[in-house]
Amino acid sequence: MAIKLALIGGGGVRTPLLIHGLAESGVDISELALYDSDLKRAEVMASLGQALAGFPIKPYTQLEQAVEGASVVLSSIRVGGIAARARDERIAIEHGFAGQETTGPGGAAMALRTVPVVLEQARVVEQIAPDAWYVSFTNPAGLVSQAVATHTKLKAIGICDTPCELFHQIAAALSGPVECDYAGLNHLGWVRRVMQNGVDVTQRLLASDELLKKLYPVDLFEPDLIRSLELIPTEYLYFYYAQRRALRNQLKAGSTRGAEIEHLNKELFGALAHAAPNDALEIYRQYLMRRNASYFKLEAEAGTAFANYKDQPDPFAAATGYHRIAVDVLRGLYANSPSEVVVNVPNHGTIDDLADEDVVEVACHITSIGAKPTHKIGRLPDSVRGLVLSVKAYERTLIRAAVEKSRLLAQRALLEYPIVGQWEPACEVLTALIAADPDLAYLRS
Repeated sequence: MAIKLALIGGGGVRTPLLIHGLAESGVDISELALYDSDLKRAEVMASLGQALAGFPIKPYTQLEQAVEGASVVLSSIRVGGIAARARDERIAIEHGFAGQETTGPGGAAMALRTVPVVLEQARVVEQIAPDAWYVSFTNPAGLVSQAVATHTKLKAIGICDTPCELFHQIAAALSGPVECDYAGLNHLGWVRRVMQNGVDVTQRLLASDELLKKLYPVDLFEPDLIRSLELIPTEYLYFYYAQRRALRNQLKAGSTRGAEIEHLNKELFGALAHAAPNDALEIYRQYLMRRNASYFKLEAEAGTAFANYKDQPDPFAAATGYHRIAVDVLRGLYANSPSEVVVNVPNHGTIDDLADEDVVEVACHITSIGAKPTHKIGRLPDSVRGLVLSVKAYERTLIRAAVEKSRLLAQRALLEYPIVGQWEPACEVLTALIAADPDLAYLRS
């Protein structure tokens, strides 16, 4: 039976890539409804995507109409747009913290303006399409998934491509398929064990500087750091393990990733506005290649790689990416093709150190009945347990701050957050973020 999908945030720049994945998914799709606060953007993305899809794509101006009759509602919104990210990152740097959209003060600001909007939209889905699966890409993905799980009754699954990308890099480094035992929170996870052909090769990987340096897009972690953990961190741990280095490189470069993307996006939409229909898709492809080529370059090397983007693989043919994760989830739910995917779901005893209702990022079997963790993790290793517990406490408190509209709770959340961790700096950076952001006006009183 054909199903209707709805995408909240359909004007996002990754929408055509997602549409490409959906077209290859094997899921019978009757319609993809795109809802976005910027209808013009949604129309541009629909036009690009229609060249890739074998199903109708329709922009909507009303969320209720977009989700009505949907079997799956995908959420990928960016409240305030890329300009808000660039502003957050600049303010974080001005107050002595690395600027990043999902971690540090920038991640807190993003969450505080996003959670109220996500919950408002999620309640519309609850009312209009209560039986739909709610699949969220919206960042910060783990915290947003926690908010939806805590404050709605939706059948929700949070997704991110970061773990899968690390698995892919490990397989490439070891020249063959691998199985990775992974656990943590979103943008705060680690591979605990690597199996290849039934053999545990974790120690072989940890012992080799050469292999460890192949696991990341740029030089993020010293091999001795990884060996000390006896775990392989995902790339976003860089902002915890090398906060000063990231800040130093951003200051040296005089920019942030958000500012880079803002510039790229302006160029993209400017080019698309004057492009012939036959050229639009190639312009978009080149945009993605430029974006991918510069990933983590600024924070790790104080540089960029725009000039070398033509060395990048075709993003539509890439083996990884968040659209691939979405396809794997949808195949499990609707294509009679059970999948094993790392996703964000309530813990329910999977990790001993966390409460049942805490959202964790773990491998799950995806079937028509939903996402179920593949196995118990037990206790987290000593080397990361304290960090995970602190970040989860921060997430809980920051969600409370957004729901209760409490500036004091927002400041406490930053106190609990290891990247900030002090009362006065928390107050100073939060005050600056709130003053600059119209979407945080609810915290000014």
